[in-house]
Amino acid sequence: MTELAKEMPGAIRETGPASGAPLRPVRLGAPDAVLERRADGTIYMRAAQSLGGYHGKLSEPLEHWAKTAPDRLFLAQRDAQDQWRKRSYAETLADVRRIGAALLRRGLSAERPLVILSGNGIDHALLALGAMYVGIPYAPISPAYSLMSNDFGKLRTIISLLTPGVVFANDGGPFARAIYETVPDEIEFVVARNPLGDRKTTMFADLLGAEDATGVAAAHRAVSPDTIAKFLFTSGSTGNPKAVINTHRMLCSNQAMLGSGFAFVKDEPPVVVDWLPWSHTFGSNHNFNMVLTYGGSLYIDDGNPTPPGAPKTARNLREIAPTIYFNVPKGYEALISHFRADDALRRNFFSRLKVLFYAGAGLNETTWDQLTQLAIETTGERIIFLSSLGSTETAPLALACSWDFDRPGNIGLPAPGVELKLVPNEGKLEARLRGPHITPGYWRQDQLTRDAFDEEGFYKLGDALKFVDPNDPGKGLLFDGRTAEDFKLSTGTWVSVGPLRARFIDHFAAYVRDVVFAGADRDDLAALIFPDVEACRKLANLGPDAPLSDIVAAPVVRAKFTELLTKLAGLSPGSSTRVNRAILMAEPPSLDKGEVTDKGSFNQRAVLRNRATAVDELYAVPLSSRVIAAEGQR
Repeated sequence: MTELAKEMPGAIRETGPASGAPLRPVRLGAPDAVLERRADGTIYMRAAQSLGGYHGKLSEPLEHWAKTAPDRLFLAQRDAQDQWRKRSYAETLADVRRIGAALLRRGLSAERPLVILSGNGIDHALLALGAMYVGIPYAPISPAYSLMSNDFGKLRTIISLLTPGVVFANDGGPFARAIYETVPDEIEFVVARNPLGDRKTTMFADLLGAEDATGVAAAHRAVSPDTIAKFLFTSGSTGNPKAVINTHRMLCSNQAMLGSGFAFVKDEPPVVVDWLPWSHTFGSNHNFNMVLTYGGSLYIDDGNPTPPGAPKTARNLREIAPTIYFNVPKGYEALISHFRADDALRRNFFSRLKVLFYAGAGLNETTWDQLTQLAIETTGERIIFLSSLGSTETAPLALACSWDFDRPGNIGLPAPGVELKLVPNEGKLEARLRGPHITPGYWRQDQLTRDAFDEEGFYKLGDALKFVDPNDPGKGLLFDGRTAEDFKLSTGTWVSVGPLRARFIDHFAAYVRDVVFAGADRDDLAALIFPDVEACRKLANLGPDAPLSDIVAAPVVRAKFTELLTKLAGLSPGSSTRVNRAILMAEPPSLDKGEVTDKGSFNQRAVLRNRATAVDELYAVPLSSRVIAAEGQR
């Protein structure tokens, strides 16, 4: 291990906000890799450092901290009076054992698991930990499938696949329609408040009854590293959600991998303020399990990266100073204006922060520079940005950047215990992974499981990677797109969608939420742009009630997009990177049609399929009035 600020490689850019500013010291793992090249071009990589020991089940750290630090805060969440409801490690373990007893009395198992429909919360955590304590799998389902869907198609499929024994929602009111539509009457429904009036409903408080110490202890002893801990559903960015089996071995070994790179979590209990949903691997397996494993404190953030959610996050960060902060790039972007406007928030946020961590999407350099400048102005020091790569099937961390790098994008090297296989595929290197953190497969979906692994037992991640420096693999790897998204133009030229998308969104910063590229088997590239509604509304000087169709049709908005598209085309000499035409979408992406996932990721294939008429319009001659063209393309 090394002291990053003193010994880690990675030069600071000579210009820009980071120039001359010292890096706040933080202890991280030393980057090292062993590389083997095969004659067919396949590359195998692993860390030189072996993976250390890890827990056999996720309840072990809970028991450890309940014994050694019983009164330490574990979980906190704002209540209806806006006060922090808190649970210590000792209180949590006591509740977990009683809940475990209640679930055992109901005969739950992998065949009849616990399903949780509502989002992050203390009751959610207690139920999940209680189920895992006695060897019962649980499945946290994205609340969007209940609250944002019109037809509940995905939720209905999930319930049918899992055949749950108990379904929980914190508040019966908002989830009532989804329950009536998708959950059979014979399945027990549990709520913390607002039971359904015409359906038998159990109150969460009733699960905190007698412990049945003997039965709970016996069930707990039977839990092994290969016991299923949870079913975690993929987001469906390249297809329908799948039930990924998560074992205790996966979750515990992954925390050992995390700790080897982010060594500072072992030095003092981490303090985390986090909104990232537990229905996804980033918020749950990565963040929640890190807090639990290393004896930290988790403040459950009731905000998110939306106009109404960002002020809530800012309020929480004004009160609680994190030691590591996790977010997606959009979350960081949403907070910058709050940091600039509020000195107290900025001072508290940066006061003891060791790491800014981003994942889920690429962070643009503008946001990176703005946050770096804010940290320097506030503390006189830079705060390191780190990232990693993984998936629901990898628990999730597989590769991690544990050193200072001069720009966003470096996803690092394989963590100890991870084997990375890079397979040549249409001019790219397709990533495959093997290790104790990899899922054994998909629940009740045997063919999908077989398709997910190659002949050597490597999980096929579906991502392409490339070296930061082909002559020095130790400098790390970069994301090079999803192999399922790339396509060829009619000339036979491959279009690498991932890097192109990141470049496009960065170029159109503030005005674009996402973009989908068309051009398969056509002569050139065009785009369907999903605008950032609020930024475009402000540009058009339209009121809050203005429909999206009026916003995208506003002359000033079209002029701005024409200007930016023309500039980008001029910077893109090759056909595989030059976007000539675009349409601003007046219809938001559809969750029910699979165009967007519950966490906001776009499914390119679904968008192109559902909006085939708009794609044809992009290539029609003469150009339609909706098409925005780079100058010289009309």
